[in-house]
Amino acid sequence: MSGETPAGAPAGAPAGLSVHHAPTAQVPALTLYALLKLRVDVFVVEQECAYPDLDGRDAEPTAVQLWVQAADGSVAATARLLAEPGGRARIGRVATARAHRGAGAAGALLRRGIELAGGADVLLDAQSHLAGWYGRFGFRVVGEEYLDDGIPHLPMLRTA
Repeated sequence: MSGETPAGAPAGAPAGLSVHHAPTAQVPALTLYALLKLRVDVFVVEQECAYPDLDGRDAEPTAVQLWVQAADGSVAATARLLAEPGGRARIGRVATARAHRGAGAAGALLRRGIELAGGADVLLDAQSHLAGWYGRFGFRVVGEEYLDDGIPHLPMLRTA
């Protein structure tokens, strides 16, 4: 499943940006490189968390990469959608380039991920300070706060 939504289309992409998705194996190599680099730039470098971002889940046959592309061709934001046991879906690795924060790119990705999950419940692990933001998309806290690389997180669920 691959596709694109031009700016202004139903997925709610901010002006000048377009939302894309594709199974990992179908993402063009240079685009995949840009998605993974953005994740490293945000999670490993900016947040100073040395962890294995390439955890094997991106290579699962059902893994879908989502990204927002700016008019200049750069990646503004990225996320991934994974299949979980019991028919649930998981959205994770949501990252936005510093220059595009606050412009709605991550929200457009989240909406697209929920849409692609179809009728499945959707799980995610939110950095605790973002729980309210994820709540705007129907996610609710379903467990205790925990530390992941020293950053407080909350397990969240959006029921179908």
